[in-house]
Order: sequence, then C-alpha cells, then structure tokens
Amino acid sequence: MTNTQNIQQNDRRTGTRTTLVIGGTGKTGRRVAERLTAQGLPVRVGSRSGEPPFVWEDPDTWEAAIEGVGAVYVTYYPDLGFPGAAEAVGAFSELAVKKGARRLVLLSGRGEQGAVVSENRLKESGADWTVVRASWFNQNFDESFFLEPVLSGELVLPTADAVEPFVDADDIADVVVAALTDDRHIGRTYELSGPRSLSFREVAAELSKATGREIAYVPITLDDYRGFLRENGLPVEFAELFGLILDGRNARVVNGVEEVLGREPRDFSDFAKDAAATGVWNV
Repeated sequence: MTNTQNIQQNDRRTGTRTTLVIGGTGKTGRRVAERLTAQGLPVRVGSRSGEPPFVWEDPDTWEAAIEGVGAVYVTYYPDLGFPGAAEAVGAFSELAVKKGARRLVLLSGRGEQGAVVSENRLKESGADWTVVRASWFNQNFDESFFLEPVLSGELVLPTADAVEPFVDADDIADVVVAALTDDRHIGRTYELSGPRSLSFREVAAELSKATGREIAYVPITLDDYRGFLRENGLPVEFAELFGLILDGRNARVVNGVEEVLGREPRDFSDFAKDAAATGVWNV
C-alpha cells in the first residue's frame, strides 16, 4: 500500500479529512499541529522532512502533500513580502482547491503591503479563507533569529525608536485552530498583537529581568545590519522588513486575540519568565 493510500484510508476511518500544516515543525505550525492532534483531528506536517515532503521552492512536491486534504494552514518562508511569494501562494492555493481542499488559513504579517498581494491570491482560489495577520513573535527571541543575540547579551538592531506589540505563538496557534475548525471565521481577516507595545530597549530590559543577566540593546545603521545578516547567513531582505515594518505602522495594539478567543493575549514578560525557566537562555 502506498503512502497516499494509507493517508486516504486514515481519512475515511476517522471520518474527518486531514489538515495540512505547512511549516508544521516551525514556531506556529508545530503548535497548530499539536492542538489539532489533541482534538483527535488528523494532521499532516508539511515540511522538507514530512511524509510526503513539502517544499515551497519545489512545486513538484505540492500535489502529494495535499492529497486527501480538506484544510490547509498556509505559512510561507521566509516571508510573504519576499519576491515570488504571491505567485507561489496563488499557485498552491489553486492546486489545493482543485485537489479538494475547502478551507485555507493564511498566516500573514501586519503592515506588509507585499503580504496583501499574497492574501489576495489565496482569496481568489475559491476556498473558504481566513487571514491571520500577526505582529512579531515573542518566540523570535527563544526559537529563532534573536536567540543568539540574547545568548551573547546584545540585541544589535536598526530600530532605535520603533515599538512593536509582540504576540505569542501560542496565541496565534489558538486563533489558527479556531479558524480551521469553526465556520464563524470564514471570510475574516484578524490582526493579532500582544497586550502592549515595547521598544527593543524595553525588550532587552524584560529579558535582563527574566534571565538575571544584562541584555543590552545596541542600535546600528541599516547598512551595518545588512552586513550583519550576510555574515550570519540570513536573507538580507530581513533588513528591508525592519525598515518597512518597524517604522511605527504596527505600534498600535489590536484586539484580534480577544475577538477570536475571548481572552487577553499573553504578555511579553510572562513569555520571558517562562522561556527563561526552560534554560534556553542559559550561558
């Protein structure tokens, strides 16, 4: 029996079609997959290491990944604002609907005009859609590109005056699962943030308090930051995102988490305290 036949047999046995979670090993995808599984819903992890694998840059992997799928959580790496993202999201969404998927939930970003193009391409697919526009993640500091700077004791960033209402990946996952499983969220766009806006200097202070050691914020120019990204093997386009996103347009706290879940979002200080307790920032 092939892997696809196994998947289809499992879908028939459970009476529920599978949800494909693209980026299912990432910050939000992993949490979404865990929550769906806990509800007894069949999940397929869409990743390079998935079975079958899913790779955005290789459209030949898409069809097997969406075989027998009824819903998809769509995340795009590195970012929806990057060149080629809208074309890829549009082509994938059309294929997903053609193969029988009926619900698409897209993780997008606040204040990104490039991301809006991708949102529109997904909406045009004919699927029942929900768009979740998130602020920057708390988990960027313990699971992603800000982890090493925290460990080194210096947040080196070109964002001296910017503030951001960082949102927790657990809150995002709860909203996404609601959108995947509750018809009331079809055709809605939700903006998510944490309960307060913080500058990176204030973030450094929160991290210092949580870790018990000094974490400093060091402002640099955008050109110097591009060089820093190159040296560390990260896409230089991230520097442009800093310039576009962290210019004040997303400083406002929004109520998407409360609107969907009926509760307050998690505060950055609570995230920092819990993350520190895991030892992830120990040096």
